[in-house]
Amino acid sequence: MTNTKVTVLGLGAMGAALATALVRAGHPTTVWNRSPGKADALVALGATAATTPRDAVLASEVVVACLFDAASVHEVLDPVADLLAGRALVNVTTTSPDQSRGIAAWAAEHGVVYLDGGIMAVPHMIGQPGSSVLYSGSRTAFERYRPLLDLWGESAYFGEDAGVASLYDLALLAGMYVMFAGFLHGAAMVAGAGVSATEFAERAAPWLSAMTGGFAGFAAVVDGGDYAAPGQQSLEFSDLGDMVAAGAAQGISTEVVDVVQALIRRQVEAGHGKEGFARIYESIRNPV
Repeated sequence: MTNTKVTVLGLGAMGAALATALVRAGHPTTVWNRSPGKADALVALGATAATTPRDAVLASEVVVACLFDAASVHEVLDPVADLLAGRALVNVTTTSPDQSRGIAAWAAEHGVVYLDGGIMAVPHMIGQPGSSVLYSGSRTAFERYRPLLDLWGESAYFGEDAGVASLYDLALLAGMYVMFAGFLHGAAMVAGAGVSATEFAERAAPWLSAMTGGFAGFAAVVDGGDYAAPGQQSLEFSDLGDMVAAGAAQGISTEVVDVVQALIRRQVEAGHGKEGFARIYESIRNPV
């Protein structure tokens, strides 16, 4: 499938990385970006620069949108909707699940084959081990262009609902950002004792990595619904009061751990203090 013609709209760091992988794999690749100059390095590699979205769309059977947001997708593609008919649109712009579904409905109205993607990688990881892209939408497009999609990373398909890839993407990012915030909270806690963030990171990284092994156990408890099963750390034991007090004593914000403490306390106050920590899932899933 190296003769498949592909257009990439949007040449930020991620769009440029996607286009680079396509060019290096031998795909005839057309690129377009709103601001001039960003295509120069890709043209040097063998890509063709289009001066307008219209020319870019006409050049290829697969159009990849890697733009700023949902509004920019419509801003760029609405004027060329008639030209997209019969082509495959792979939208890897970060959007909410409902926005992804809205773009999918717009695509269907205009006869466009639509595949939504969530990229689980930073630009330098594209095409490298550890990179993955989550897709939902047209199964036909996913299966037909799978060899092309696999150039960017491991491809995973989540069904015809175009919003699911975005939902999964944002759910994974939620875990990442909360973990990062926890690390930064810890670094702030020990800073007052003269510990540098670098020194703290050297100890935190292997510890947090080891703790991810607990995900499977939490998942089994949540899916089984037995929060009282033996072998779990109870919510009462998991109380973060000392952690909050220690942070306050260091003069730092305790907002990060306050959130977790509130989730714990809600379940304890509902009479579930003897049950396992995984029960805070119920505080999250049922906020009222």
